[in-house]
Amino acid sequence: MGQPRTERGRRTRRAILDAAAQEFGARGFHATGITDITRRASVALGSFYTYFAAKEDVFRAVVADLSAQVGSHVAPRIAEAADGLAAERLALEGFLDFVADNQLIYRIIDESEFVAPDSHRSHYGSSVQRILGRLRAAADRGEVRADVGEVEAWAIMGMNVFLGMRFGVWDKDRDSAEVAAIANRILSGGLR
Repeated sequence: MGQPRTERGRRTRRAILDAAAQEFGARGFHATGITDITRRASVALGSFYTYFAAKEDVFRAVVADLSAQVGSHVAPRIAEAADGLAAERLALEGFLDFVADNQLIYRIIDESEFVAPDSHRSHYGSSVQRILGRLRAAADRGEVRADVGEVEAWAIMGMNVFLGMRFGVWDKDRDSAEVAAIANRILSGGLR
């Protein structure tokens, strides 16, 4: 389907994406109908079909949008990092803060494994590529081992996902900066 060409169209598509994320996050893919999404977005049913052909399409778009939101939320924090290890600490801290405000991401991403496996894989793949890029840049600067690669990137991403679940969704009983600092001690010992 088409991308919006006007500001009004961009606002409408954004409203649909936000509403779909809320509905899928609260009720799940199968229990959510297109009319639930359009009602929450306060748009006409026809507006939905201007941007999405089916519920599966908006679900895939929501997964991609959430993935992009994580990257956008974390990027400014990483820019403040003094080195590669600090970047990973700040990235985790930013991710934990994002998750605390967007807990629905876990239900949506978990469900995408079955509803849209390509989107599920793309979400994690793009996350790993961002981490891998940071690790390789840090290796080039001599801040971490020269041989860091994909396995380390997947390990960091896996750690971040489960820390987000525990400290961003289940219980927020620890400050995100504290959790990120503890996790960073693991990385510091294992990557130098």
